[in-house]
Amino acid sequence: MSAADGKLSTTALAKQLDIPVQQLFATLKDYGWINRVGEAWVLTPKGEFEGGTYRKSQRYGSYIVWPEHLDQHPLIAAIESNQRISAASMSRYYPRLDARQINRALAELGLQNHSILGWELTERGRALGGQQEESRNSGAYYTTWPHEVVDDPVVHRELTRQSDQVDLPPAGESEPDLFGEQPQQATFLQGLDGHQLQTSLQTRVCNWLYLAQLAHAHRRALPVEESLYADFYLPAGSVYVDCWEDEVPASALSQKLAKREVYHDLKLHYIEVNGADADRLDDVLGRGLLRFGIRC
Repeated sequence: MSAADGKLSTTALAKQLDIPVQQLFATLKDYGWINRVGEAWVLTPKGEFEGGTYRKSQRYGSYIVWPEHLDQHPLIAAIESNQRISAASMSRYYPRLDARQINRALAELGLQNHSILGWELTERGRALGGQQEESRNSGAYYTTWPHEVVDDPVVHRELTRQSDQVDLPPAGESEPDLFGEQPQQATFLQGLDGHQLQTSLQTRVCNWLYLAQLAHAHRRALPVEESLYADFYLPAGSVYVDCWEDEVPASALSQKLAKREVYHDLKLHYIEVNGADADRLDDVLGRGLLRFGIRC
């Protein structure tokens, strides 16, 4: 969006440069021109030095705009839009997701399949610009994608949702609403499998289990007379999983401690996931489940 003052929004600047908007956001962050604060992008002193300012609108609230001539800046002009990206490099745009989680998400969307050879491209993935690659070192299959894949409305929606990042509108809209006021969070969060969950940590665990193709129940009763429920239960291996947020209300703490005693007394298989584990679920859940004979 350009205006009489000669300023361009970040989205409009990306269109002028003919690059994906998510690539431009990530690049500006890498350059130290913008930073993420809560659910919004803000200018750094370096970004202000480069001419970045704020504009307000009734529809989008406050958002960043740039001088029209910024496309001539050497750093901006050097951005390459034709370089292909893999799941590992896509984590640059979704920093809370690692390559394995992104690969699983792309598979869940039907863009690739996991086989004994590695990640194999599907017809749907090929239609989205995916290419089948083979590692020179190991011979394992993997896929690469055009940078534009991060602006695909479906791919971006799903990866944003799974990484707990603020939702963005479809790529064709003029301004990302992440600059404006955000709607109030609903009482319940919905996992990819439809489970109604109470916390962000529960949602991330639920989505991890779903994408790992592990059947699981939510709020499964423990095998005792008391009304105690595990956050998740995996029939394979009879494993219970409980999420411990950073701050547990006093009303819930007693039940969580009671569950811990039941797990211990009955020698049940259980895993506790803490708030600090949210960004390393592959390590915590992957290794934890492996102890009970579940490979994922």
